[in-house]
Amino acid sequence: MELRGHREVMERSERFDRADRIITIGFWINALLMIFKLAAGKWGRSDAVFADGIESACDFVAIFSTMVALKLGRKPFDDQHPYGHGRAENISALLISLVIVATGGWILLDSIHAVSHRNFKAPGLMAVGAAFCTIIIKEWLYRVTQSTGERLASPSLLAIAKDHRKDALTSISTLAGVVGAFLGFGIMDPLAAGLTSFFILHVGYETFRDAAHDLMDGSAPTDFIEEVTRLAEKVPQVEHVHGIRGRRSGQYMIIDLKLEMDPAMTVKESHDVSTRVKELIFEGFPNVGDVMIHVNPHDESHQDLNRL
Repeated sequence: MELRGHREVMERSERFDRADRIITIGFWINALLMIFKLAAGKWGRSDAVFADGIESACDFVAIFSTMVALKLGRKPFDDQHPYGHGRAENISALLISLVIVATGGWILLDSIHAVSHRNFKAPGLMAVGAAFCTIIIKEWLYRVTQSTGERLASPSLLAIAKDHRKDALTSISTLAGVVGAFLGFGIMDPLAAGLTSFFILHVGYETFRDAAHDLMDGSAPTDFIEEVTRLAEKVPQVEHVHGIRGRRSGQYMIIDLKLEMDPAMTVKESHDVSTRVKELIFEGFPNVGDVMIHVNPHDESHQDLNRL
């Protein structure tokens, strides 16, 4: 038991170490991009690129908050937080979504003001280069962060990945607008900034929806619940699984399920079967943090007591 416990601690530590590495890489690359785009927007005379730089400044704050959330989330459970600190990641994802939405609204209003006042500029090659470089770098960051986020089932990493993809997509429209303005179509620059804002607002909405779902104890994905049920019912002496529920807490899923067994079994026998079910779930699903099991007699009517 001591060896198994040590291995689980190492696995948990490794999960957070991987997330920390990806977040740190994104943090410093985003800082450099922010400075580059703000400078390119100002001296390259492009509202779209400068707005992209402001967006990166907001991302800088969002990624920093995620780093803080991961530091909190990696703490094991204690007396004050018996279910762990994983919800810090969900809160971080929610805050990131608000930053994304605020950024999108600011860029949209700024572009509307520029078009209505016909405040057009003639961007330079520096602005064009900044937009192009952002597309390449941000798409690479998205793929790396998304891949790690999916392996770890980390809501904060997946939120940051969406933010990187949002930057890559918005920089495409920024590049189109800057090139158009560079060729003499001045209105293209603020129009590109306006189009960018709609991408940003959509990503912000999706991130907010997912974070709110987890914070409200939204149900786990159906295919996940079905797979856990199949795994539990493979254990001999488990007649049926019912009343299974799952909810997310940061990178981990917490599961409650009820096992129907032979009513003639002793407490020791049913306990051993329940322990085997829990071990199999842990082995099959690395992102499961805890499993609560209740035993009911099979083929006997029983009513679940619940006030929720």
